[in-house]
Amino acid sequence: MNISSSQKFAIIGAGIVGTALGFLLRRVGHEITAIADKSAAHLKRALAYTGGESFLLPQKAIKKADCILITTSDDAIAGVCRKIAAGNNLTEKIVFHVSGAGSLDLLEPARQAGAHIASIHPIQSFSSIDNAIENIPGSVFGITADKKIKKWAKQIVRDLGGTALMITDEQKPLYHAAACFASNYLVSLLYVVEQIYESIGLTPAEARQAYLPLVYGSLKNIEKSGSIQALTGPIARGDAGTVRKHVQSINDSLPHLFSLYTTLGRTAAVIGQKKGTLKKQQLKEIENILKGA
Repeated sequence: MNISSSQKFAIIGAGIVGTALGFLLRRVGHEITAIADKSAAHLKRALAYTGGESFLLPQKAIKKADCILITTSDDAIAGVCRKIAAGNNLTEKIVFHVSGAGSLDLLEPARQAGAHIASIHPIQSFSSIDNAIENIPGSVFGITADKKIKKWAKQIVRDLGGTALMITDEQKPLYHAAACFASNYLVSLLYVVEQIYESIGLTPAEARQAYLPLVYGSLKNIEKSGSIQALTGPIARGDAGTVRKHVQSINDSLPHLFSLYTTLGRTAAVIGQKKGTLKKQQLKEIENILKGA
């Protein structure tokens, strides 16, 4: 398929991701001809970033573009796709979504209407439009696409300042689960850290002041040496006495965190073995402690 330097895009879903992607595509020379959303407030906010005409109905927006980007919630993608495909000839148009876990099957109505389909998912987290605009360049994008538009999809990722990672539909759920561990569950884990510090009298702000330098240092170590070599702490050292103190204290004061600590502890023990710093006898003792023995 021919890849022109400037293409016309319609964006369906004027949330944070759709608005930021529209801004970035426009910045490199693509034209955002239309943007659709059921929220008038979201449309007004998005237009300041993307330009183009605004529509409440996606069926009207797609007539203005060759490339149709669906950036609704994952659960809404299939329904939106059915709406834009119903009674429309989408031959030679490109319809794509940005869901990490969603397959190309969500876009099957568009394919049946003649469109080429793809998924282009940024492995990144976004708390605001401006934050997304800043963070998207430099991110890796998972791409799943029809054979004819794989080159096009890779070019769009380059236009967004990203790096392409080709994945299959079958791989997407695990691919996305890994991203959830890296982002959503990291946030959840740090929430637990704050809970523990608050239990000994620190405010949330004081807790963050205490643990964030440690987190940043750990991330730097992972970046430099990988996750296995970055592991430190009592389990990596085989310090069973310290692990026993942790287990007893958490079980007494914060019992709802006991299973989380022991589960992560067992994972740390596996890593410690791979790193070569945890001897077999130490491993056995620590495993017994984590099992409650």
